Amino acid sequence: MRVLALLDGTIVDPEAPLFRADDLGVMRGDGIFETVLVAGRQPRELGPHLDRLERSARLMQMRLPERAAWERAAQAVIDSWPWDTEPEMALKLVCTRGLDEGDGTPHGFAMGMQIGEDTRRKRRDGVAAVTLERGFAPDLMDRAPWLLLSAKTLSYAVNMAALREAESRGAQEVIFTATDDSVLEGPTSTVVIARGRTLVTTPPSSGILQGTTQGALFRAAEQAGWRTEVSAFPVSALFEADGVWMCSSVRLVTQVHTIDGTAIKADPELHAEISRLYESNY
Repeated sequence: MRVLALLDGTIVDPEAPLFRADDLGVMRGDGIFETVLVAGRQPRELGPHLDRLERSARLMQMRLPERAAWERAAQAVIDSWPWDTEPEMALKLVCTRGLDEGDGTPHGFAMGMQIGEDTRRKRRDGVAAVTLERGFAPDLMDRAPWLLLSAKTLSYAVNMAALREAESRGAQEVIFTATDDSVLEGPTSTVVIARGRTLVTTPPSSGILQGTTQGALFRAAEQAGWRTEVSAFPVSALFEADGVWMCSSVRLVTQVHTIDGTAIKADPELHAEISRLYESNY
């Protein structure tokens, strides 16, 4: 199931041609995107997603259509979605730099996509993950901003290759590590660990995306009396933690039960509490 809207709010056929062959998003992956969960007609964390889209555009030094255009396209998709049969959808907001040798006019759209069974299974059953080297130091972002380490670009080939590597090892998820053996993030998620009644995640200054779902979880946790920390931690902390989760807009707060073939703490009651905290935002 797909519902596609242009930024003026027009609904178009998702199977009809949309991009020119010389669009830089197609030719070079030169663009940015966000994925928003919409449940029961309500988009989750749309504001933070648009904030992050704008930040990615600044890092990419590319023009971005005004926020109202994205809100209009998102609402058009929401209004056209078959909610009676599909109570959730993943809403993708995509913007490319435009045409090769063009004037820099960006090309954007919003598309609603149904949530697949694989995603629902990961939410329900949790995942096994492997740790893979990302190949950079946690302080590289400040020294090399041209690497766009904290921008959500369309260039996701490395991320997808990492997930295929995980699958070849019998796992479903990846936890990237830095050259100093500290934990970074997943290819499409933010890593959170529990130490007692404290939730910890890696700082965005390490060159990772600032997680919208992680932010919502921490907001609710703080209101419920939990402590939260944004600080670096080593791979060994994953095995010592009281719980490990991959936070994603669509997969939500997914529990990790195995890392590099070793079972870790995965208390179902703690996971239920963490999931309730996240859901309490909505």
